[in-house]
Amino acid sequence: MLILSLESSCDETAAAVVKDGRTVLSSIVASQISVHAEYGGVVPEIASRQHLEAVSVVIEEALREAGVGLAEIEGVAVTQGPGLAGALLVGISAAKGLSFGRGIPLVGVNHIEGHLLAVFLEQPVEFPFLALAVSGGHSHLYRVDGVGRYKTLGQTVDDAAGEAFDKVAKLIGLPYPGGVAIDRLAATGNPEAIKFPRPLLHDGTFNFSFSGLKTAVLTHVNRHPEAKEAGINDLAASFQEAVCDVLTKKTAAAVAATGIKRLVVAGGVACNSGLRRSMARFAEKAGVELSIPAPKLCADNAAMIAVPGDYYLSNGITSGFDLDALPVWPLDKLAARFKGGA
Repeated sequence: MLILSLESSCDETAAAVVKDGRTVLSSIVASQISVHAEYGGVVPEIASRQHLEAVSVVIEEALREAGVGLAEIEGVAVTQGPGLAGALLVGISAAKGLSFGRGIPLVGVNHIEGHLLAVFLEQPVEFPFLALAVSGGHSHLYRVDGVGRYKTLGQTVDDAAGEAFDKVAKLIGLPYPGGVAIDRLAATGNPEAIKFPRPLLHDGTFNFSFSGLKTAVLTHVNRHPEAKEAGINDLAASFQEAVCDVLTKKTAAAVAATGIKRLVVAGGVACNSGLRRSMARFAEKAGVELSIPAPKLCADNAAMIAVPGDYYLSNGITSGFDLDALPVWPLDKLAARFKGGA
């Protein structure tokens, strides 16, 4: 099946053409980073307007790069949620139009599900596996038993990891997006220079909390204002080390508790070099089969939406033209909607 997939959950407008849910023929992403940078974060109304301007362009470019015409597309998959309501509706409206105009099936896909399954665009992973989804809005641990079959093992109780990176970056005067800036500075800093706390590390759950860590950085900067200048590399490295330490050790605890030795790390924060190194060290020591997609597949993109999209469409699971945005859409709810997956 040749699928055109669309993604517009936040501040990237993306389209991709994917064959059989595995072979990427094209993947186009229009970023809004420069537009939102002056505000220090994503402004929902601006994001929606930017999606409106870009959606037709990325679709046309995806088809051109793939070397196919719209008449050859056999199905449309689109991010239905979670995400910003107005942003989601732009992609959904475009997908409905393509589906109606060409008379081809349409399916709404969960954004986080796309992240978890993006690895299949590079290599197969045997079910079941554990998955850590880390992004600006999510820090979740899942057990993945198949497409459409997910169990939440742990999640953030306040700030997500990516959100904490952006907030701390803004606090110490770094540009948006903060995670990239912190990672760059951390490369030449001492991760042991400042002993930041590791929230919830020994609470007996697989949940995360990063709000207290953000507050600890604020307290340190207030006490040591020079840290924002001369010591900023050490500050960035120490903060990043604390986040990665919590994410890795919580994931390690989930591996030990479940006995599942296959692990996928996905989402925008999976681009972070410190997290990739930390997870690689853990996996080697624990004998875990670790899969982390290439950075371009960790960041928001439309190709990842085609992986579950292809499965659902190939199995006759479709959405109607009443498809609506779901700004909040827990993965646990998918089993009921899709009758358990496979």
